[in-house]
Amino acid sequence: MTDPIANPLLQPWTGPLGAPLFAQVRDEDFLPALTTAIGWHEAEIAAIAGQEAPATFDNSIAALERSGEALARVRRLFWTLSSAQGTPGIRTIEAEISARLSAHSVAISHNDALVARIFAVHAARRESGLIPEQIRLVESSHAGFLRGGAALAPADKERFAAIDARLSALSVQFGQNVLAATAAWVLDLGPEDLTGLPPAMCEAAAGRAAAKGQAGRYHVTLDRTDFEGFLTFSQRRDLRETLWRAFTDRCDGGTYDNWPIIAETLALRRERAVLLGYVDHAHYALEDSMAHDPEAATDLMRQLWEPGKRRAAEEAAELQALIDAESGGFALAPWDWRFYAEQVRRARYALDGAAVAAHLRLDAVRQAAFDTAARLYGLSFTRRADIAGYHPDVWAWEVTDRDGGAVGLLYTDYLARPDKHGGAWMGSLRVQEAMDGDVRPVVYLVANFAAAPPPDRGATRLSIDEARTLFHEFGHALHGLLSRVTYPSQSGTAVARDFVEFPSKFMENWIVSREVLAGFGVPDDLIVAIRQAEAYGQGFATVELIGCSLVDLAVHQQTAAETDPRAFVAAELDRLGMPPEVGMRHHFPYFTHIFDGGYSAAYYSYAWSEALDADAFEAFIETGDIFDPQLAARFRDEILSAGDSRDPMESFRAFLGRAPDAQALMRARHLVGA
Repeated sequence: MTDPIANPLLQPWTGPLGAPLFAQVRDEDFLPALTTAIGWHEAEIAAIAGQEAPATFDNSIAALERSGEALARVRRLFWTLSSAQGTPGIRTIEAEISARLSAHSVAISHNDALVARIFAVHAARRESGLIPEQIRLVESSHAGFLRGGAALAPADKERFAAIDARLSALSVQFGQNVLAATAAWVLDLGPEDLTGLPPAMCEAAAGRAAAKGQAGRYHVTLDRTDFEGFLTFSQRRDLRETLWRAFTDRCDGGTYDNWPIIAETLALRRERAVLLGYVDHAHYALEDSMAHDPEAATDLMRQLWEPGKRRAAEEAAELQALIDAESGGFALAPWDWRFYAEQVRRARYALDGAAVAAHLRLDAVRQAAFDTAARLYGLSFTRRADIAGYHPDVWAWEVTDRDGGAVGLLYTDYLARPDKHGGAWMGSLRVQEAMDGDVRPVVYLVANFAAAPPPDRGATRLSIDEARTLFHEFGHALHGLLSRVTYPSQSGTAVARDFVEFPSKFMENWIVSREVLAGFGVPDDLIVAIRQAEAYGQGFATVELIGCSLVDLAVHQQTAAETDPRAFVAAELDRLGMPPEVGMRHHFPYFTHIFDGGYSAAYYSYAWSEALDADAFEAFIETGDIFDPQLAARFRDEILSAGDSRDPMESFRAFLGRAPDAQALMRARHLVGA
């Protein structure tokens, strides 16, 4: 029998800067490594729980923080590859990995001896001489155990464990269905079908077809990059409709039907919440958020909803007038909106989206993000070609401070591949912490931009919205890289869900600034057009986002034992008065944020965080310098570095000296007076 310690996945990472050795990673090593790492962690938990000494912060809470190091490495490495480089071997074991991790987590929460120690430390936290960040860690640990079912009766614990295991399996299946449905469809075009498409998009489509042995053809996929670009520029209305229907119909019936998964997921979430003493899943999910309850979140969304609808109606009327002026003879439909909105931007603001993209090479936008972080926070990013990623498109960057001190390691993975989940995200392979020395973070960024043909992948052209996405995810990376906390559970992005999007939304402001756009060689008249056009289309963007948020909140507040989710969503959209020519940004059958991610009942977080971001950026504007060094230093120290070592409202107050101004979001979205 092979010695488990020989398994490379169980070894500390010995690459430069503590990088994982991806070349040694084999799919078949994951399950044995997980088995061994869970066993090691179980032994550590048993040792903590079985101590005879009275429970203290150090021998219980801090000991828990130190435990499970090997398991954390295996777990993070697996989910990194599962989301961004999912081989058939990885896909085959996803469900089992998820189930084992879920069962292990529940077993820890239900360990009575351990729970007694955690609760004892919690009861004495105010009289134990603990500093504020330690008290917060005790309180969050205590809450985590309660939310994990620690206080339930034995029979209820058993049911809780069964629910948790089933939800884990359903989440994996949901995500795999979306991935499979997306990969299974392609819009196969000939040269005659390309009218209106930018050259860069045609090149990418030709490259995909050629890779499948169909030279001379052009393949448009269901990746959002292709979807947005094609609906914006294609002059073929019939093909726009074909693509829109294929995109929005994914997993809505057929082989990859996700509606049964959604129905069961909602029912189980509801049952788990009630088991834990909550009225519904939304109240359970939002208890530790900034909003604290769904009523507060809904209130903010409704402040945006009606003004957004009124502005969207104005925009729709304008687009319909444009269609009528061209004798189109049809009513504005969802597959028309982006195309005619682009015509308005060209006519009113002289903004040509394709002309903008011509300046936004991927390598230049990536460098602009680095340069922005250098001016704001004194960071330097150096390519490390000697550090291999998990794919040739993945590049490693050493991150240092202005004094040359080590900050961390960043991987960037920006190009679309069939084995990647859709969308864009940031993740951590190792989090910053300082319990027993200075542990530097290893973080990664993933996107799905349509790649230019090799060899010059850096020539991939981005739309302004894609460039904004790159800056958004880079904001998450800075949150992870600049963390300066003691305990790993409080590190970087481990904050309230409706606060975690704050640093990322905040970072988006710089990509549309004159200072950054000029660096791409964008002509001044085009910069003016981009800036002016920022106000246009906010009705559409607001309705698309807030509609998702309101329906997500509503469906997770249902208390009926059984709900037909398809009928519920349709009825809720009707009740809200959702403009049919806009619709939700994410239809439920592929809404991975809430069914295969951490945003259930919390998709509102994007708008909530945007309110914080709008207020914070106004402070920079008021100084006359969006790179103001004093404000940037405060943002780094009070927001990016603090992690979850204190309440997020305390962090915001420490940054600006006051509570957030909710009206800043109305101003940022140009909805004042709508």
